[in-house]
Amino acid sequence: MPQSDNQTINKSHNPPIPPCPRRRWGKTELSIPVIPFGTQGFGNNFGQVSDEEAMSLIRSAVDLGVNHFDCARCYGDSLRKLGLAIKEGVVQRGELIISGRLCCHSAARWGGYGEGAPDYSAERALADMEDQLKILGIDTFDAMLIHDPGDIEPTLASDGTLDGLEQARKHGWVDFLGYGMNPHDYHLKVIETSRTEVLLTFSDYNLLRQSAAKDILPAAAEKDMGVINGWSIMRGWLTGATVESFIPREKWNEDHIRADRMRIWCMERDMNMLDLTLQFCLQEHRIHGHPIGNLNIEQLKKNIAATQTTLSDDVFEAFSDAGM
Repeated sequence: MPQSDNQTINKSHNPPIPPCPRRRWGKTELSIPVIPFGTQGFGNNFGQVSDEEAMSLIRSAVDLGVNHFDCARCYGDSLRKLGLAIKEGVVQRGELIISGRLCCHSAARWGGYGEGAPDYSAERALADMEDQLKILGIDTFDAMLIHDPGDIEPTLASDGTLDGLEQARKHGWVDFLGYGMNPHDYHLKVIETSRTEVLLTFSDYNLLRQSAAKDILPAAAEKDMGVINGWSIMRGWLTGATVESFIPREKWNEDHIRADRMRIWCMERDMNMLDLTLQFCLQEHRIHGHPIGNLNIEQLKKNIAATQTTLSDDVFEAFSDAGM
């Protein structure tokens, strides 16, 4: 068979993946992919990813339209790797949307995981941001989110964390500000201040639960805030992989049991669970992006393909009627 004919056949079997769909990220007016890249995917927290593999993955993501990278210091070694890709010219800063986190987990350095109360001062916020900019080799973050504060009041106080980020914005270090956290009362309090433009909520809008729709999403939509939603796939439990491959069965809770029932329901109907999971989330237009950490290009392509799948209303009705 002539080589040209062979190439034609290969192309027909491997059509190019259309770019990831995008949405307006609220009042920021940025257009973001519906599945931003959660950089924990190449941070070595869920499997080893070399510098070379990470840079290739970052380049591939941008080429496929996933050019929003949601990063944090607590996401393993990902901040350095993203910075390396920029410094090495694998990607250009102008191609990227970068949202960062100012971690508030504990008294550990830079608010990382550990014990004790974090430093909520504006001084620490400024020092943290300046250091992250150096690691990445950039001048400005598109957005910076205060990440998982144990107490919301110190972050909102005069000379507190948010005050520090507002000062950073005056320095030109960041364009938009927000919070990434779970407590709904914290989110509502921040939204009411009108001092932020974006937010990330997690583990409360997916197939297992939709509690964000009760209060956070209406409040955020009223102020045209940009919303991203973490854990849409619940760290893989809602992708069709066996839950037991993530969590030993003896450690399962009700969420794990329900996720496994959903997997079996999809399997019995020859349905791709990842398609169902992401299409369910994408029906909620008050959420603009669902960050997912990708370990490799195969995962990235599968996730993008799932955002472009069409499922009928009958599928969602049948799923709802199943009462899982």
